[in-house]
Amino acid sequence: MKKQRFRDIKNHKTPIKKPIKENNHYASASAKIKAFLTDAFMLIMPITYVVIYFIMDGREGFAAEKILGWLYILYPLIAIQSIFLFLTGQTPGYRAYNLTLIDENTKEKPTLFIVIFRNLSAILSFFTFAWMLMFFRKDSKTLHDLLSATAVIYKK
Repeated sequence: MKKQRFRDIKNHKTPIKKPIKENNHYASASAKIKAFLTDAFMLIMPITYVVIYFIMDGREGFAAEKILGWLYILYPLIAIQSIFLFLTGQTPGYRAYNLTLIDENTKEKPTLFIVIFRNLSAILSFFTFAWMLMFFRKDSKTLHDLLSATAVIYKK
């Protein structure tokens, strides 16, 4: 590499190297919804079936103890999704639509704490309709993505 001369630098003859901004290809809202529906059938439905018919002894038992039943559904769901997202950055739905979860700061897979916090925030986001935020943002981020500083992108 040629050594830069002071005269060239002083007279602005050498080009200033600007840092290259890496452009993330954020996942669209439609891709995220399709991935959610895939996860709903692959993860939530089997857990719900096991809880209602094997743990709660049928619909009547679930109807009598709805809050406990939903806790029995949400705890394994959070655990399973956290394991998937921590190990590979993808749930089965994300894998089907070629999406992955990254930490916005490091551009790599998020840590276990961030993944668990994101999943807990997603439940809050779901019940408060804050997930609809993705329809109004250019990057399609939801509230739990903003709180945990993560992003869902198309896998390269």
